[in-house]
Amino acid sequence: MSNPIGILLVNLGTPQAPTKQALRPYLREFLSDKRVIDYPRWLWYPILYGIILNVRPKKSAAAYAAIWTDKGSPLFVYSQNLAQKLQAQLDSTWQQPVKVVLAMRYGQPSIRMGLEELRDADVRRVLLLPMYPQYSVTTVGTIFDEVFDVLKSWEWLPEIRMVHEYYRHPLYGQAVADSIRAHWAEHGEPGEDGKLIYSMHGVPARYTRKGDPYEQQCKETTECLSAELGIGNGRWQLTFQSRFGPEPWLQPYTDETLKGLGANGTKRVDILCPGFAADCLETLEEINVENRYYFTEAGGKEFHYIPALNDSSAHVNLFAALAAENCQGWIENSNQ
Repeated sequence: MSNPIGILLVNLGTPQAPTKQALRPYLREFLSDKRVIDYPRWLWYPILYGIILNVRPKKSAAAYAAIWTDKGSPLFVYSQNLAQKLQAQLDSTWQQPVKVVLAMRYGQPSIRMGLEELRDADVRRVLLLPMYPQYSVTTVGTIFDEVFDVLKSWEWLPEIRMVHEYYRHPLYGQAVADSIRAHWAEHGEPGEDGKLIYSMHGVPARYTRKGDPYEQQCKETTECLSAELGIGNGRWQLTFQSRFGPEPWLQPYTDETLKGLGANGTKRVDILCPGFAADCLETLEEINVENRYYFTEAGGKEFHYIPALNDSSAHVNLFAALAAENCQGWIENSNQ
């Protein structure tokens, strides 16, 4: 039997527990990444170690505690379930042996652990499959960085293929649009005094000027989804959440948009985060708790959060298609 094909499924990461002690090393690793925070180290490290890591872990721990489940972090649980379901689906449809391994860019299980698990399984061909529909240097780019940093110390390097983004894949658009339709079938569509909001994770605006395609890909994503749903420009809006620090980030900002909508007579908001593959702190707490409050406090009446694709069958089918399309030559060659 030929060597198995390896699929390294990678998400952002999560602390090991919703505690200040667990948050500090997680935030230190995340916020020390030069792709995420590109300020000069001499400027950034005094802020990070002198202020942020002494203040933010306690606040973040409380937010994580509010969404934590009996099985752990929602992001990890959904991602693990998705990896297991993907493994089962590929086992049942591929003749070629395949091994799916979940890794996190920050925290555990690490990318190093994932690659070593694949190596121990005698994998010689690896598909890197980041769980980000849109490409950004701060997400997909840093995953690729870490993979090749790990491989620098290996003597026998595997053949590598990389999925940069998949927001244009028809199964992605169909899955997200269907999730919105399912929500509307249950709750009805927003009327003339309502709006659909697509909230994407933000990055500093200057990243676009440096060449990051993320902003444009977010715009394309929401335009295509809205066209698929058949809704006009006045019924939906793209916003960006999770800004950090004093410099301008991609706009319009989600929180300010929701405050303005609530104050200006919009009665209902349906909101989803199509850049997030799995529900996590930024969707379950920042959007569905914090930003719900901003909208209703400003005068809005109905706030509906539409969940991420998580471990749904449509999501599994999407990742199975991505794996098959990107591994096709390997599968054909191995069966000759």
